[in-house]
Amino acid sequence: MKVAVLGAGAWGTALARVLQTGGQDVTLWGHAPAHLEEMRRTRRNERYLSGIELPLDLQYATDLPAALAGADWVVVAVPSKALRAVTSLLGDFSGGVVSVTKGIEHHTGLTMCGVLAETAPRARRAALSGPSFAVEVARGIPTAIVAASADPATAKAVQLLFHRPAFRVYTSQDLAGVELGGALKNVIAIAAGICDGLGFGDNSKAALVTRALAEMRRLGVAAGAQAETFSGLSGLGDLMVTCFSKLSRNRGFGERVGRGEGIPAIIASMTAVAEGYPTARSAAELSRKLGVEAPIVEEVHAMLYLGKNPGQALQDLITRVSKAED
Repeated sequence: MKVAVLGAGAWGTALARVLQTGGQDVTLWGHAPAHLEEMRRTRRNERYLSGIELPLDLQYATDLPAALAGADWVVVAVPSKALRAVTSLLGDFSGGVVSVTKGIEHHTGLTMCGVLAETAPRARRAALSGPSFAVEVARGIPTAIVAASADPATAKAVQLLFHRPAFRVYTSQDLAGVELGGALKNVIAIAAGICDGLGFGDNSKAALVTRALAEMRRLGVAAGAQAETFSGLSGLGDLMVTCFSKLSRNRGFGERVGRGEGIPAIIASMTAVAEGYPTARSAAELSRKLGVEAPIVEEVHAMLYLGKNPGQALQDLITRVSKAED
C-alpha cells in the first residue's frame, strides 16, 4: 500500500515508522522544508521524537499534492486547528483517510472525522485512537489501540494496515465514542496536571479521573456515542495514561498552570500543541449546546480562557451539591 502521512510531529513520525517497517510505501509530509531536510539527512526527528532512528527507505515531501499522488491511504496527524485546511485538497480522494488527531473543532463541534466528512466526502474515513505515546510506539513498546469507523470493512482495513506484534489494533464501529474519548481525555489530563501543580495527592487525582470518566460518558452519549466505548481503550485506557504519565504533554501543561505559570508563556515554550487547550473551549461549547452537565470541563475552560484561579476552581468543584454516584 502507498500511504501518505500528513504531519511530521512525534505521532506522525512514529506511525510513519510503524507503517514503513511493516512493509508499506510511506511518504511523510511536513510543512517545514528545513525540518524535513534534516530528517532526510539524519534519519531522525530530534525536534519531536528524539533518539529514534527512521527507516532508510522512508520518503519525505513538503509539497502536499506530491505527497498525496497515488496514495491508497492518507493518515492525518496534524494539529486539530490545522486539519480542515490541510485536508482541503482531499475533495476528490476516494481512498482511505485515517485521522490520528484528537480534538473537537471550535464553533462547529465536529470531531476530526466530522471535519473529514466535509473535506474528504468520497473517502473511507476512520479514526485511530487509544493510550499511545509516540515515543513508546516508536521504540516498539507493546501498545494497544482502536481503529473506529462507521463502516466495519474500513475499520478492519485500518486494523490490517497498522497491526503489528507490538502494536495491537482493535476495531470499533462507534466512531463518535472513540473520537470523543480521545479528545475529552486531553481536557481532563490538564485538570489532572493542575492537581499535580497544586500539590495534591493520589486520592485527589483518582477521584478526578473517576468523576471525569462519568462526565465524558455523559457528554459522549448525548453526542451519539455508545456508553460502553468510554470503558475501552479510547476512553478509560487513554484517560489513565494521559492523566498519570510524565510523558503526557497535556498533564504537563496543566501542572504548569497549577504552579501559577501564565498560559501564553506555557504555550510559547512548547514544541507541540497540548490539544487539551483548544479542546477545552470546544468541549465546553459542546456541553452547553447539548445541555449536558460537565463541571470539570467547565472549570478547566474557566481556568484556561477566563483567568480563573486554580484554587478557586477546585473549591467550586468540591463544594458542589452532593449527589448519588452515576
